[in-house]
Amino acid sequence: MVREVDLRSDTVTRPTPAMRKAMAEASVGDDVYKEDPTINELEEYVARLLGKEAALFVPSGTMGNLSSVMAHCWTRGQEIIIGDESHMFMYEQGGISQLAGVHVSSIPTLEDGTFDLDVLKEKIRPANPESHEPSTGLICLENSHNRCGGRVLPVSFIREVCALARNNGIPVHMDGARIINASVQCGVPVHQLVEEWYRCPVGSVVVGPKKFIDRVHRCRKVLGGGMRQAGVLAAAALVALESAEERIRTDHRRAKKFAQEIYDLKSQLITCNPDVVESNMVLLNFPSSNFTSEDFVQKMAEVNKDDAEKVVLRASTWSKNRVRCVLHSDLTQEDLDFAVMKIRTTVL
Repeated sequence: MVREVDLRSDTVTRPTPAMRKAMAEASVGDDVYKEDPTINELEEYVARLLGKEAALFVPSGTMGNLSSVMAHCWTRGQEIIIGDESHMFMYEQGGISQLAGVHVSSIPTLEDGTFDLDVLKEKIRPANPESHEPSTGLICLENSHNRCGGRVLPVSFIREVCALARNNGIPVHMDGARIINASVQCGVPVHQLVEEWYRCPVGSVVVGPKKFIDRVHRCRKVLGGGMRQAGVLAAAALVALESAEERIRTDHRRAKKFAQEIYDLKSQLITCNPDVVESNMVLLNFPSSNFTSEDFVQKMAEVNKDDAEKVVLRASTWSKNRVRCVLHSDLTQEDLDFAVMKIRTTVL
C-alpha cells in the first residue's frame, strides 16, 4: 500500500459523508428566479456571518471576483489598483480586462501580502481626471494572501487602506477566499474583519449592500453563472460552514508544527521559516542549485520499493524556487508525520 499525502492545495478536499447526505436531501428550485431554498439559506447565512445586507452564490471565486469588479466599475474604462502578487492579477486570465473592460494598475506586493501606502497614494487617479486618464474605480486586497504563503493582512493595514480609499471616494474589494482562515489567525470575528468593506467573496459567495448584489446578480448571468437548481452545492457549503472554524484551527496548528519540523532538520537543501506561517500554508525554500524545487517535487512523487513505509507526497513548485504546501481537512496528523519522514530521508 502507498500512502498519498496531497499538499498541493486545500481545493483537493472531497465532500464528507455529512455533506453528501445533505446534498442528496437538499431542497432545490430555480436559483435564477431566486427560488432555490437552499441557495437562499446559504446566502442569508453568509450575509449574517459577515454582517452584510445581502449575498449571492456564484460557481467560483474567480467569478465572484470578476462579477464584483464588473458590478462596481459599471462604467467601462475605469482602473483598479491591485497587488502584483494577488490571485486576481496572477491567476484569473486577466478577466477584469479581457471581459470587464477594466484597466489594471498593479502595485508591488510586500512579503506579508501588504503594500506601501505611500505608493498606493501615488497610484490613485484624480476623482475627475483629464480626458487622457482613466479614473480609479476600485482598490483590491486579498486575505489571507495566497502567493505570500497564506499571510494574514494586519487589521491596522486594512483599516488604513479603507480610510485612504474612503477619503478619496473609492470602494475596496477583498478577495476573501480564505477570509475565515484570516479571522481565526488574527482573533477577530469575521464580520468585524470586513466591516469596512463593500463586498467580499467567501469561497463562492459575494456579499455586500443589496443594490450592489443586484448588480452582481446581473453580471453573474452574463458570465454564465446562473446554475438553476444549485441547492445541492449550497447544502454541502452549509454543512462545511458549521465546523469551519474548528477545522481551520486544526489546520493552522498542524501547519505551524509541520514548518517547525522542516526547520529543525537544519538541512542545506531545504529551509523553512515557521515564524511567518500564519494560516494553513507553508512555503519551503530551496537555496542550493544542487537541489531545486523541481527536484524536490519529483523526488516526493517517487516510491522506493525498498522503503518500509511507501509514501507519495504531492506538491507543486511555487515562486522563487519554492514549494507551497497547503494543509486541509482531508489530511491527518499521521499523514503529515509520514510526509516529514519522507522529506527527512531525502534531504539529509
